[in-house]
Amino acid sequence: MNYFAHALNHFDRPYYMAGTAIPDWLSVADRKVRLRPRLLEPWLTAESTVQADVAAGALQHLNDDDWFHATRGFVEVTGELTHWFREHLGRDEQYHCGFLGHVGMELLLDGVLAEKYPTQFEEYWRILDGVDPITIQTAVNCMAKSPTIRLAWFIDIYRREQFLRSYENDQALLRRLNQVLQRVKLSPIPDHAVAVVSSGRMLVRQRLRDLLPAEHYRML
Repeated sequence: MNYFAHALNHFDRPYYMAGTAIPDWLSVADRKVRLRPRLLEPWLTAESTVQADVAAGALQHLNDDDWFHATRGFVEVTGELTHWFREHLGRDEQYHCGFLGHVGMELLLDGVLAEKYPTQFEEYWRILDGVDPITIQTAVNCMAKSPTIRLAWFIDIYRREQFLRSYENDQALLRRLNQVLQRVKLSPIPDHAVAVVSSGRMLVRQRLRDLLPAEHYRML
C-alpha cells in the first residue's frame, strides 16, 4: 500500500491519518530511522492525544502492510506486472523487475483510488495542510531509537509538491517510478515501459477489491 490507500479511512483523526504516512516519509527523508511495533505500542495510551494518534497511525501502516502483502491480489497483480516488465525490458538484472512490479502496483493503486474518490483525494491534502510537521517530528523522536531532523522538512515538500497527483497519468507515473529507482540506485527504465504502466492501471482497476479485500479494508 501507498500513502493515499493507507490514509483513506482515517480522515476523522488528522494526526492518525498523518501517522499512516510516517514509515514511507521516513524511507525517503531519513532511512536510518525505523519505527517498529515494539517502539510504537507503548505510546498508544500516551497522555498526549497527538502523540497517541501519531503512534497509532504509524502502527496502522505496519499492520496494513502485513495483511496487504499476504493477499492473493497482491501476489497475482505484482506477479503479472513483473512479467510484463520483463517482457518489455528483458531479463537484464539492472532493472530488478520484481521490485518494479511491487512498487509500480502500489503507485498505481493510489492513482486508481484517487480516480475513484476525487473528493476524498482533495480532502486528504486539505487535512494534511492542517497538521504541524514539527509536532509530528517531535512525536516520532519520542519513539524512535535514532532522532530525525529531516522529517518535518520532507513533510513540507510532500505537501507542497503533491506528487501523488502524477499517479493518475501513465507517463507522469513512469517518471515518478524512475525517481524511486534513482533513489535506491537502480537504473531508470525506458519510455516504452509506459505500456506496462497503462496495462497495469487497467489490471489494478479490475482487481481493486482483491487488492483491498472487504475483511481488511472499508471502501467508501
